[in-house]
Amino acid sequence: MTTTPTTDLVTRLMDLWSTPLPDDDAAALAAFGRLYTDPVTINGTAMTLADLLARARAVQGAYGGLDREVLEQVEAPGKLVVAFRMLGTHTGPLATPLGTVPATGGPVDVRVIDVLTLTDGRISGIVMVADELTNLHRLGVLALADGVG
Repeated sequence: MTTTPTTDLVTRLMDLWSTPLPDDDAAALAAFGRLYTDPVTINGTAMTLADLLARARAVQGAYGGLDREVLEQVEAPGKLVVAFRMLGTHTGPLATPLGTVPATGGPVDVRVIDVLTLTDGRISGIVMVADELTNLHRLGVLALADGVG
């Protein structure tokens, strides 16, 4: 299989988010700076590299044994779309819009689609969708409210 610049970018991106980050913030920020512009726009919100690092540390704190499975990759001029599964075990507190979920020890399998905008070989914008609802259901932390149905 031939490695293209975007395939290499996807590999480095997946590795960055699934491999334990250096404890040293400067080294971790430098790793993010090799892949992302500062700031990067995510779903319309500007985020600094420090914001991304905090998000990555939260993900790695909530999920152990992280791995990724790339399902599809599509390229267009200045764009890269990646559909993937994030796999692991729920080993720590998980912040959600519904509140923080304590570790369940359950399996994690989140389907994610990232539409990446590339500027000079780095990610400058992301539109992303993740199927968190199915993940929370799989972890057994969702229940219907009384009176629904």
